[in-house]
Amino acid sequence: MGNYYIRRTARVFATVFIVTSLTFGLIRLLPGGPFTQLRVRLLRQGVPASEVDARIANLQNIQPDAPLWRQYIDYMLSAMQGDFGESISLGKPVAQVVAEAVPWTVFIVLVSTVLIFLFGILLGAIQAYWEGSRFDKAISALSISLMSIPFYVIAVLALFILAYQFQWFPTAGTHGTDVEPGLTLEFLVSALEHAALPIFSYTIGGIGGQALAMRGNSIQVLGNDYVEVARLRGLADRRIATWYVARNAILPLYTGFLLLLGFRLGGTVILEQIFSYPGLGYYLWSALESNDYPLMMGTFLVITVALVIGVYIADLTYSKIDPRISQGESDAY
Repeated sequence: MGNYYIRRTARVFATVFIVTSLTFGLIRLLPGGPFTQLRVRLLRQGVPASEVDARIANLQNIQPDAPLWRQYIDYMLSAMQGDFGESISLGKPVAQVVAEAVPWTVFIVLVSTVLIFLFGILLGAIQAYWEGSRFDKAISALSISLMSIPFYVIAVLALFILAYQFQWFPTAGTHGTDVEPGLTLEFLVSALEHAALPIFSYTIGGIGGQALAMRGNSIQVLGNDYVEVARLRGLADRRIATWYVARNAILPLYTGFLLLLGFRLGGTVILEQIFSYPGLGYYLWSALESNDYPLMMGTFLVITVALVIGVYIADLTYSKIDPRISQGESDAY
């Protein structure tokens, strides 16, 4: 078992290293490369030609006239220290921009994912218990319909109807401009109002898949022999539903919960742009539009690392909550 954890941990570091290397290489394959447009922009701003390379080196922590292998080493050493250079478009360190954006993105992703699983598990369990009923058929049809609608379509409709037409919610930002950030009720209410539509869009778009998955798992568990034995013993339906059916049906969804957190971080590139919600995805899109290479690399790397960590946590903890997995691995070793 110890070797299993060592291999998984080593795989995380290897994956992050490969992703960081690919980010460095892919950015340099973009038309014009990472320095051409920046050099032109600095010259247009009146920066003397003799100082342009020094300014570029300060912005990206890379000597533009150095060999490629030297640029790669400088970039990797800086990234390991959390230094991604300075944002060209914002004029602030990338690490500062990322630190300010991460809490907002994590908030909408975490809350929406939790709501997806809570409502999905509840609906799926009820569907399985009333399999074949009108409720089951109606929720299944609704779930399939929701699965076929991309979350960004729901986001656009919610923004148009609830924000622009009825003006129930704000259309941009993470909190009101007249609200001072801090642990005050006014700030919390304002933050919830601004996050409501992004959370709603993500939640509605994901409930259907989780409900169908929970329904399928619950129906499978209901057909097991130990459930029939529990019924023959005279146990109450509520106890059977919670201790026998729900617990075993939820276990396969646990890994999906952590993976969904990581994948939805990537989806915020579109979602946050629609709502002008300044999180990681918003800044990644802005970096692409403005050719802000340091900000582009920093935000992309953070999103990728979050996904890798989600997979890693799922690997290490799944055997703890499901003893059958742990036993299977111990037998294999």
